[in-house]
Amino acid sequence: MRKKFKIGDKVAVIDDVIKGTVVAVHPTKIIIKSSDDFPFEFAPNELVIIKENQANLSKYSDITNDILIEKIENSTSKKKNKFKVASKKDKLPPMEVDLHIHQLTASNKRMDNYEMLTLQLETAKRKLEFAIKNRIPRVVFIHGVGEGVLKSELTYLFKKYPVDYYAASFQKYGLGATEVYIYQNPKN
Repeated sequence: MRKKFKIGDKVAVIDDVIKGTVVAVHPTKIIIKSSDDFPFEFAPNELVIIKENQANLSKYSDITNDILIEKIENSTSKKKNKFKVASKKDKLPPMEVDLHIHQLTASNKRMDNYEMLTLQLETAKRKLEFAIKNRIPRVVFIHGVGEGVLKSELTYLFKKYPVDYYAASFQKYGLGATEVYIYQNPKN
């Protein structure tokens, strides 16, 4: 199935952190203008159409997961199983947190690398604590590939919490995301 791009589509590059708007469509190439107003040329198979803004998805995820988990806990509290079976809560889509700097701030022109990394880590910590507090079982932190500094700092952060972490779905996120499973204490 071949993707049909048209002028004005919001797109993201599959193997890079570039997002933009389609400005020209040719049979073998698509020209996009990035959010920084730079033109780029890509083959159609290097792009994917963005249907929903990540910031909106994250906000929606926080609310939806909280409401759905509460409903599931109320409906399953009557049943007491001796053995743990995969619950409906485990099948909920994970909360997504995009840690790309352009998703966290309007402009990063006056920020140095340390300030950007600090903002990303504080956001990750705040979202992880939100998930723990609201009993959200899974969170995907989208950090990108890059040099691996943010990924290694996230690993250090996750070791301070009662969580397991592992590479997120390669099909959905590529190599640039880590999924966190949060252990819940059912008595709390």
